[in-house]
Amino acid sequence: MMKVRQDAWSHEDDVLLAETVLRHIREGSTQLVAFDEVGDELHRTSAACGFRWNAVVRQKYVDQIREAKKERKERKRAAAFATNRRPVRNASLYYPVMNTAQPLNLEGLDIETVISYLRSLTSNQLPADQLKKENEKLLKENLELLTQNKELEAELKTIQDEHQTIEEDYQSLIQIMNRARRMAILQEEEPLSNATFRMDKNGNLEKVAK
Repeated sequence: MMKVRQDAWSHEDDVLLAETVLRHIREGSTQLVAFDEVGDELHRTSAACGFRWNAVVRQKYVDQIREAKKERKERKRAAAFATNRRPVRNASLYYPVMNTAQPLNLEGLDIETVISYLRSLTSNQLPADQLKKENEKLLKENLELLTQNKELEAELKTIQDEHQTIEEDYQSLIQIMNRARRMAILQEEEPLSNATFRMDKNGNLEKVAK
């Protein structure tokens, strides 16, 4: 089993974490995947990498994150433009026409649904420039929500791990206090020199009846 590191983060570790996250942002991947990659490289958990990124490193790379998101947006725009230039005989075979007389149901909305809806609108209903802006806006909001969701999942996993550690420490403390209390009671009942004790399988002392 691979040993998980618990030592402090070095400057080189932070740089590797930042460069990996920025690369995944530019390529349209998720930060959670970046945390997994850095975790494998540094022998740390994905949750530890996510916590380090959000608590310490992220604030130092605000401008770089903005540029990475801009580059990702430009890549997606270029890919969409290249796709739209392909000849299509019947667009309805690829993009089902939606009933535009009814408002769009936002429940379970995803990128494919948004694109299909926008493509179903005629040029008389929405100008081409406005249609393009609405498309880009919805895509950006959807991607940002997906990223935030992954970040919250990583933070939740970190909090759950910390809670489990605290719970284990609390139970150990309770056991120690119970042992100390039993010892105090035994000392009050009979001097230790006149009493015989033995240790059970759980490490607790108990007085042996005479």
